[in-house]
Amino acid sequence: MERLRTGFDKFKTEVYDQKPDLFEPLKDNQEPTYLLFACADSRVCPSVTLGLEPGEAFTVRNIGAMVPCYCKNKHTGVGSAIEYAVCALKVKVIVVIGHSRCGGIKALLSLKDGEDDSFHFVEDWVRIGYSAKKKVKDECCDLPFEDQCAILEKEAVNVSLQNLSTYPFVKEGVANRTLKLVGGHYDFVSGKFDTWEL
Repeated sequence: MERLRTGFDKFKTEVYDQKPDLFEPLKDNQEPTYLLFACADSRVCPSVTLGLEPGEAFTVRNIGAMVPCYCKNKHTGVGSAIEYAVCALKVKVIVVIGHSRCGGIKALLSLKDGEDDSFHFVEDWVRIGYSAKKKVKDECCDLPFEDQCAILEKEAVNVSLQNLSTYPFVKEGVANRTLKLVGGHYDFVSGKFDTWEL
């Protein structure tokens, strides 16, 4: 806990106290431009890697930066974040960011049909990207496992972008050109960040 306390003290004196023009308006409301989906991996904090200030991005982090299809009875934590960001906060861009050496993607690619799950939640969650896994297995079966993982990192982002379009308020925003969907990939091994649109 001492690390967290000293970290906050440093933030308070070096950032919070030094930027009243940034933090004062945030006391009343937030108007983020972005909804970011990023992995929960401790190596890939999007605010740090993208240089975002507080108030710029409404952020959802989970295993593999997965976005499930619209369903009112399942994955409501993700659905409620999307709905609030789009309908209440009026974000303009949704970005789904995959990353290099992702454990969630490795777990997805390692899944064997018919085998028992090792975890209570992880395998069921990463199955959201099953169609991406199938595509990589079908098209890249001759490549080494690590290379397949690297390809799947981006293909899983594409599945999440497609899944975003199943949310009626996202679909409407895209159709009205008030909302844009963007894929991203952060390679922390080589220090690269790529973006694309489907």
